[in-house]
Amino acid sequence: MSSKPQYAVFIYEAVPPEELPPPVLDGHLTLPDRIAEKGGRVVAGLGFQDPSTATAIRGGLLTDGPFVETKEALAGVYVLEARDLDHALELARLTPIVTGGVEVRPLIDFQVLG
Repeated sequence: MSSKPQYAVFIYEAVPPEELPPPVLDGHLTLPDRIAEKGGRVVAGLGFQDPSTATAIRGGLLTDGPFVETKEALAGVYVLEARDLDHALELARLTPIVTGGVEVRPLIDFQVLG
């Protein structure tokens, strides 16, 4: 485990993945290098397929599609290493977005808790 805290950066976007403009896609490809230049590190990054491909499970019931309908959908997530929350927020601001936004949340290191 790294000595730096880790943060999840959830990406919310109103534009479907297949309609993202090339500069935004390129921005995601170069994001790890831009974050490294600022002293952070991308541990993982994943993009999600369109919300219509989701299956929600609530109370044991399966539902096709997302559980909640919104203008913006969870489009992907990055896991970053940063010095602290302020640094993570600075790094998260580098995330390319068309019309959505990002949410930053500290991760729990369960190895430390055990």
